Amino acid sequence: MTPDNELISSETRRAASRPKKKTQTHRPVSAVLAGLAVVGISAAMMAPSGVAVADPEPTDGPVTAFSLAAADTQSITVSVEGAEIAPVARNGFEVYVKPKPKPKPAPAPVAKTASAQKRSAPAQPRYTGGGSKEQWMAAAGIASGDWAYVDYIVSKESGWNPNATNQSSGACGLVQALPCSKVPGNGYDPVDNLRWGNGYAVGRYGSWAGAYDFWTRNHWW
Repeated sequence: MTPDNELISSETRRAASRPKKKTQTHRPVSAVLAGLAVVGISAAMMAPSGVAVADPEPTDGPVTAFSLAAADTQSITVSVEGAEIAPVARNGFEVYVKPKPKPKPAPAPVAKTASAQKRSAPAQPRYTGGGSKEQWMAAAGIASGDWAYVDYIVSKESGWNPNATNQSSGACGLVQALPCSKVPGNGYDPVDNLRWGNGYAVGRYGSWAGAYDFWTRNHWW
């Protein structure tokens, strides 16, 4: 080996033993990152003072019964009375509008029956004459042997008041003839009333004694 080679080898070994210097390529990147950090801190400090850094994204409101009802609000079609009613489809629902019903006509007044008219408006005059029950029974042709039966029944029916009237049935007179119009003459005349009663007692019960027996068992005749 020549002296020149030895010199070159010695220089090479010294160069290899020296420490290598670090490159400076990463410093500009670190400076940029530091600057961004300073800007972020400044923005964070300014945000509480009222400066909005960015508009927040809109979020959906809470789902409530009101929001659901508002979303499902239906449109109602009102039709003129008498027109055809058609369903209106809204979001899967069908709404029918029922027309207002016509008012019912007032019922016609019910005519009074013949019996009701006779009860409400007696056509026969009241008795204003005098006399005793014995005179009335004798004038009506009732046998004196039946007077006790007649007296019992008439006392229960009218109290011997020729003008007695039953307000509910319309029966009138001493024996309470029903209806009063059955009595020939005037139902409030005591003689006419007893004369009709005599025929009624004999014709229905066979005698005044039979009428008396029926009355005591049933309290009517």
